[in-house]
Amino acid sequence: MGFYLGIDAGTTKVAAVVVDATTGRAVALESAPEPGPLPAPVGRSEWDAEALVDRALRTARVALATSGRAREVAAIAVTGQQHGMVLLSAGSGSAGRPLTPLIGWQDRRCDEPAGGFPSTIAWMRHLLAGVATARTGCPLASGFLGATLFWLAHQGRLPDRPSLATFLPDFIVARLCEQPPVTDPTNAAGSGVFDAVARGWHTEMLDALDIPVALLPPVRPTGAVAGRLAATAAAALGLPPGTPVFNALGDNQASFFGSVGGSTDDLLVNVGTGGQVSAIVERFVRGDLLETRPYLGEVYLLVGAGVGGGRSYALLRDFIGQVGRECFGVEAADDLYPTLNALAATIPPGSDGLRCDPRFGGNRFNPDQRGGVTAIDGSNFTPGHLARATLEGLAATFHTLYGNMLTAGLTPRRRLVGSGNGIRRNPLLVELLGSSFAMPLVNPRQVEEAAHGAAMLAAVGAGELSLDAATVRIG
Repeated sequence: MGFYLGIDAGTTKVAAVVVDATTGRAVALESAPEPGPLPAPVGRSEWDAEALVDRALRTARVALATSGRAREVAAIAVTGQQHGMVLLSAGSGSAGRPLTPLIGWQDRRCDEPAGGFPSTIAWMRHLLAGVATARTGCPLASGFLGATLFWLAHQGRLPDRPSLATFLPDFIVARLCEQPPVTDPTNAAGSGVFDAVARGWHTEMLDALDIPVALLPPVRPTGAVAGRLAATAAAALGLPPGTPVFNALGDNQASFFGSVGGSTDDLLVNVGTGGQVSAIVERFVRGDLLETRPYLGEVYLLVGAGVGGGRSYALLRDFIGQVGRECFGVEAADDLYPTLNALAATIPPGSDGLRCDPRFGGNRFNPDQRGGVTAIDGSNFTPGHLARATLEGLAATFHTLYGNMLTAGLTPRRRLVGSGNGIRRNPLLVELLGSSFAMPLVNPRQVEEAAHGAAMLAAVGAGELSLDAATVRIG
């Protein structure tokens, strides 16, 4: 069997793995921080798309060189951050060049007043009154491709020349193949204007919003070959030209596949910059504060998303660091996370009554919602109590979303799996999640689950492994 390269262009870092399909294990792994965001007004999330592609290719080249297996790589697969978009030039037959920055999923411009409405999202919902939007599987939200395109159009920011709105992972694939970008249902569903049941663009929504479908990439099946590695990218990676490159897939789906494969017994909790709880369902269902996303074939992932995740804990870390700088003139010598974890571990369960709702930035269903810290008294207002209460709040929020899944018809799951560095590097959060769900939490055998999942799905798409065989090797 061959080796497969998986690339994950995430929000804070890029990872690349070379996986041996025979064992399902990585023979090389490399990661690097993503280039920082571009200077932008508060509430904007803008990134240099070319720099992100370059960082992904450089990281992949190091992983390939470390593996010593570059000449045996049978195919390449890419995943990465969902929802955000970059507008590319179109019509040249090549990948195109960026006409805008990548406007990321954390961008909040569409929550600002517009068109006489409280927000761009409210304006869009007004225009969509009477349109059946339930089959998108997720609500329109700021930072989603559909909302950003609408905002650009009504700000007069769309160019006169032919252009195409593209997700970052699809742009990387297009650059690898030097061909116009395509997308797949796992990524397209993150736009907010995709029919997750029909697996195509929601043309009725697009018409109501006056968004030309020509601005959107063609949709191709998940796990299909997108093209062949072009000479320029081959030289950059150290791979033979013509190596198959698979359609990119969404990082939530890739992380799920890299953690549990096709298992319907497992519930996955992922904590990275954001956080999700996910499980496979055989049919399209709806539930309170839940999204229904295309997965492999005709099945779906039922997802509780929009949880603060690592961002909530990072907010506490940044606050503690700011206290040190501004009150004592001291910079933290090391990463504060281990210190916060150690302090939290000394606090008894329940944080001596301190309560934290960690949804500090709202969620996709209610962006105006805010978290809070309550029941403060003279004994529990300490850094350790704040750290433990934040982690307890995260665990409780994930468990509430699982309860919503059960209400929506999900059969109870037998195993709880945790992925993402927010779990892998925080033993106390692992303990708290296990306690909240009354199931021991297990970690996947591999790290960088999204990149690993992309590589293993390429092995399935190439015909080297069946879905069941891949699941056995992953699990």
